[in-house]
Amino acid sequence: MRSPIVSPRTAITSAPVIDPLAERWSPRAFDTTHSFPEGALRGVLEAARWAPSANNTQPWRFIVARRGSENFGRIAETFVGFNREWAVNAGALIVNIAETADVDGNARPWAEYDLGQAVAHLSVQATHEGLHLHQLGGFDREAIRAAFALEDRLVPVSISAIGKLGSADTLSEALRERELAPRTRLDLESLVLVRD
Repeated sequence: MRSPIVSPRTAITSAPVIDPLAERWSPRAFDTTHSFPEGALRGVLEAARWAPSANNTQPWRFIVARRGSENFGRIAETFVGFNREWAVNAGALIVNIAETADVDGNARPWAEYDLGQAVAHLSVQATHEGLHLHQLGGFDREAIRAAFALEDRLVPVSISAIGKLGSADTLSEALRERELAPRTRLDLESLVLVRD
């Protein structure tokens, strides 16, 4: 096991967790000089591929676009609010899509849950590889659907901005403040409703 990154961003946990979980956080400052060569994201996508799913249906699909590509621009155009300011600096954007029905029209009611597991696997692998990832929901889903001619059964749920960590000084004051704020979570006891 590799040594944990000693960082003020590393989570202070109430029980031991594996390093990539403690080290994972969601920055908005990305290094604009970093770029992904062809195939560099294969490991994070492979981690998503091996996530568990209901009846092994694997109802997740991804659109992967590296910064500078036409598809990256098409995705970035769908951002709303302050996501337009920071997410365009990521090395790549990944649209996370739930396949809510199979090709015959049979519903996959757990598709969004399963997609969440796949993206969680992806994010932990990214951290393990020294990358950072920030998931966002502030985008126009119908614009994504139109830009990539997605069938109705393919539902864009979120977008992951992924790349190397940049300096918080590149962010606006409001975003810099959020970037540098202490990490917080509800305490474990408030999350577990019943425990024997």
